[in-house]
Amino acid sequence: MTEHGVYSEVGKLRKVIVHRPGQEMRRLTPSNAHDLLFEDVIWARKAREEHDAFVDILRGDFDVHVMHIHDLLADVVATPAGRSYVLDRKLTPNEVGINGSLILREWMDELDAPTLVQYLIGGITVDELPSDLRNPARKAWESNDFVLPPLPNQLFARDSSSWIYNGVTLNPMFWPARRDETLHLAAIYKFHPEFTDPGVTVWWGDPPDAGYGNAMLEGGDVMPIGKGVVLIGMGERTTYQAVGQVAKALFDNEAATRVIAAKMPADRASMHLDTVFTFCDVDLVTVYEPVVDTIRPISYYPADDGGLSVTMETTGWLDVVEDALGLDDLRVVPTAGDVFEAAREQWDDGNNVVALEPGVVVAYNRNEWTNARLRAAGVTVIEIEGSELGRGRGGGHCMTCPVLRDAVYD
Repeated sequence: MTEHGVYSEVGKLRKVIVHRPGQEMRRLTPSNAHDLLFEDVIWARKAREEHDAFVDILRGDFDVHVMHIHDLLADVVATPAGRSYVLDRKLTPNEVGINGSLILREWMDELDAPTLVQYLIGGITVDELPSDLRNPARKAWESNDFVLPPLPNQLFARDSSSWIYNGVTLNPMFWPARRDETLHLAAIYKFHPEFTDPGVTVWWGDPPDAGYGNAMLEGGDVMPIGKGVVLIGMGERTTYQAVGQVAKALFDNEAATRVIAAKMPADRASMHLDTVFTFCDVDLVTVYEPVVDTIRPISYYPADDGGLSVTMETTGWLDVVEDALGLDDLRVVPTAGDVFEAAREQWDDGNNVVALEPGVVVAYNRNEWTNARLRAAGVTVIEIEGSELGRGRGGGHCMTCPVLRDAVYD
């Protein structure tokens, strides 16, 4: 029987899902990068080298069981049930047209599993279709038009699902360009042997292809911090409609006792809570003060009538988190440097570190000022290169979806 569950932000990391950059990154161009939510194009080979070095640290130095989305999904679509689950939802008339849903489906059903996954994540152009499909398609589209778009943001494995204590949410994400990422994780949790024994408890978001309206959630905003408390950012990507539903689902299943929402500015630079606030130790966080100081905390509790009790907190974010954990002192390490250096290092994911165990984090080496300040506070900072990975606006926290992490409180 396999084991899963995330019970803190800093307990020993034991299992994690990541995505190694692939064909989807080679599809980025100056003309399509904005639509695919990137500020710049990425040198794909260098990004893979940087990601491989990151994974080597997880596996080799800290004995983390690292699972790659491409490999997990290939195992899933190698089975008839798993393949049907994905293609039934991917190749719909709304997405690829009537003929596409029939003819494209027939072709993709015959692909071997690794090739199919390469197309599911890397996208398909008209020119990559077999000739009997390509020739008629060229009458309507250009050779390099996408029949299925690439998913370069699959790199940020944190966002599409969120393990909260002993269950998971399947996250309906804000931008349409990212929503198929959640379908892939849903298929993995439903069909991969790693997760089918004894099965996965889904708190919210199933089925992933349902219409969730204004209820949107991304994993970079979600932090189960222990003692039954869950932090959820509400900024550019996660909405109050989703936060309320997740809170109620957790309370109904007695999985949490308090959800604290962080109302933040809807800004690209601070798109998720974990871009301005992450835990580095049991009692230590790194923060970007210009945003964190503006957060309005909102606490959700279970109400006696089965609904939600909502409290607008009157103290600041850090005070509320400190109180929720029962800490005498929550140590705070702000982004370092002068006002210009701090802004640059926050943009370069200086606060988006991932803890491998209490007091040990992985950070990009370019954030020299903040890394030095963390070390001065007693944190072990393991540096990785991020010249290419960081172009997508995500650090080690964004690139990891923990599925088994120890608790740090009884």
